[in-house]
Amino acid sequence: MFEALERIPLEEIRGRWARCRDLLNIHLPQAGGLMVFTKVNIYWLTGTLIQGVFWLPRDGEPVLFLRRGIDRARLESPLSGIVEFRSYRDLPRLAAEAGCPLPPVVAAEKGGLPWNLAESLQKNLGEIAFLSGDGVLARARGVKSAWELAKMRLCGARHDEALHGLMPSRLRPGMNEREISHLTWQVFFELGHMGHMRMGAFGEEIFLGHVSAGDSGNYPSAFDGPLGLRGEHPSLPFMGYRGKTWKQGEPLALDCGFCLEGYATDKTQVYWAGPRSSIPDAARRGHDLCVEVQAWLADNLLPGATPSELYRRSLDMAAAAGLSEGFMALAPNTVKFVGHGIGLAIDGWPVIAEGFDEPLEENQVVALEPKFGVPGLGMVGVENTFVVTSRGGECITGSDYAIICLE
Repeated sequence: MFEALERIPLEEIRGRWARCRDLLNIHLPQAGGLMVFTKVNIYWLTGTLIQGVFWLPRDGEPVLFLRRGIDRARLESPLSGIVEFRSYRDLPRLAAEAGCPLPPVVAAEKGGLPWNLAESLQKNLGEIAFLSGDGVLARARGVKSAWELAKMRLCGARHDEALHGLMPSRLRPGMNEREISHLTWQVFFELGHMGHMRMGAFGEEIFLGHVSAGDSGNYPSAFDGPLGLRGEHPSLPFMGYRGKTWKQGEPLALDCGFCLEGYATDKTQVYWAGPRSSIPDAARRGHDLCVEVQAWLADNLLPGATPSELYRRSLDMAAAAGLSEGFMALAPNTVKFVGHGIGLAIDGWPVIAEGFDEPLEENQVVALEPKFGVPGLGMVGVENTFVVTSRGGECITGSDYAIICLE
């Protein structure tokens, strides 16, 4: 009686399985398959967002084990092997009955289970040795298919329309951060934002994003990103604070992701309360540096480029301009990256940072976010989402990176 709202094509799903298997061959050749537990990775591998266990053997058809939601899964997923289970101890028997028995060594999504469930898994599958398959999953999801890129390009176009096209006519100095947050939501929802975004790192959360007027941009932050903010409340340090008003002579930074059909893009737009001539030299120089760094990074988002080298070059550019202090936030809030992968989660593979030495691959998607903190004033800078191509980074969130002035 029901039809799925969307059903990922089987060939798309099979391509993802094949990429995971190829990466297992490279990074974990001793593992006989990959076991996945989190909803977002199960969705990526099956097309349905339901808690369970997904088992991808080296060869043969995979199987999705579910405690509940099996009817919805069969409606949404092209996967043929969807099986009900009650306990981890049932998995070896059910996998064997499905024709994909569990091997002695399994690559597991270790970041997907809390300690108590991991102990339960090991207790009930005591004959199996578990290796970390998290790196395989991160690398596999980092390279986007044409199907995924089409969604992300549409998302990016809506994102640009929201922050660059519609917000300037509705924003006004004198609004407080909470009012600006609600206005941002209104505009985003008008354009199809799904109302939810995901973080992949353990314990990280996100809600709309950061709305930072004036010195809120330098407010101490626990979030692993350069833009500070006061937030709604200590229990929800996101969006904006009703007690902070955007005043004349202040920047307003909206670092708010957009999500469409599961996929997110990231973009920051800076607005200025007053005429362009009133922007202080320190803010103007900082913003110009960030635009320059973004342009250089985008030109060099090429297959084969090394993220750590791109990161070091961005630091060199800030130093050459005499603007190291404040680049990627004022100390001690300074972050140690200038870009991150993005897709089903805001924080993905690869990261443009020290220690990431694996070359970029075509069709990875990276949010570049060079920003600059100005003491006593706030934060300026940019963030946009780029596809790695043989011609350099293709920006999918707009082409105008200037501060928008509102009087």
